[in-house]
Amino acid sequence: MSTLIEILETQLNVDVDSMDPNVAKNLPFIPHNMTSNQFVVNEQMQAQENRELFLNAVKEYGDKGWEAVLDRISALLCAENIGNIQGRVLLQTSPFHAYDTEKVVQHARQYAVELEKVGITKDRLCIKIPATGPAMNACRILLDEGIRTLGTSLFSVVQAIAASQAGCLYISPYFNEIPAHNDRSLWPATEDPALEHPMSHRLMQILETYKRLYKETGKEQPMIKPASFISVQEVMACGEMEMHHATVGARILAELSALPAVPSACTKIPGVPKVDMTRPYANARPTPARLAEVAKSDPLSADWDGKVASTEIDYLADNGAALERAVEADPVTKRRLRDSLEVFKVGELSSKAIIESAIAELAA
Repeated sequence: MSTLIEILETQLNVDVDSMDPNVAKNLPFIPHNMTSNQFVVNEQMQAQENRELFLNAVKEYGDKGWEAVLDRISALLCAENIGNIQGRVLLQTSPFHAYDTEKVVQHARQYAVELEKVGITKDRLCIKIPATGPAMNACRILLDEGIRTLGTSLFSVVQAIAASQAGCLYISPYFNEIPAHNDRSLWPATEDPALEHPMSHRLMQILETYKRLYKETGKEQPMIKPASFISVQEVMACGEMEMHHATVGARILAELSALPAVPSACTKIPGVPKVDMTRPYANARPTPARLAEVAKSDPLSADWDGKVASTEIDYLADNGAALERAVEADPVTKRRLRDSLEVFKVGELSSKAIIESAIAELAA
């Protein structure tokens, strides 16, 4: 192994946070999953190389409305990349439906229908669903239909517990809040994120909670695949923290592929080989000694009492009322969840405008 990306792949499953086939093809191994969101779809559907694909989707589905076209082009873009990955393609339900269980279910079902039309079966797809009370309730319904889900826009242990209760296959805690990507004054830059980044504490609490739940119930818990990285160091920290996947964007993948596999600020402590991902919690190891204290504090909580969120509460009951109360009581999670949904709304509205313009041009 000659580069950091190769080292990272020995420690966890590397996923591409891009629908550009070249991003996956340029890695020295076949990545596992391909994820997306409203902005990733918006960017890729405008790429010149996808112009014909986009116009065909508009011609075929334009009379059904912009949302149908968007679902269709999303599926077609997944089909362009399914041969470049080992695992699943991921699409995200509309942020406008985040607090409506039935609409989340309907959108996820529609994605599954469109993906099946392009040859992507349920064992090769996963639907990203915001970790709100109503939306997590949708995951239970979809699980019974064989549609696996990922809890996204996730910033807290309570949201992670709710995702476990909902039967999610994965969760994607955001290492950094979305506004930090544009406003670096919001980014807690550090050379040792595993110990010093404030979100690492919650990541380790989630992992410890899932390990305990597995021991108590024998039920495999959602695999943890952090996202929203700003630095190479943050991605490499996930290997040390024994996360299961890392969802990495094109810029950082390129940096990891260019950096040599030698001890540095990015690789302070070598990680360990990844566990068997078919039963990640059955094969889980004790927390690395260097990180043992990280889960015992929470810098993101101004008044944390030292107690990790209870797993005895049914966070999905009454349309997710307990989860909603917990989010409301946590200012950081409340703000970051709201911000992420608002940002993804902007991406979806941009796609709406582009599609409606194309429909009008074809009708003229």
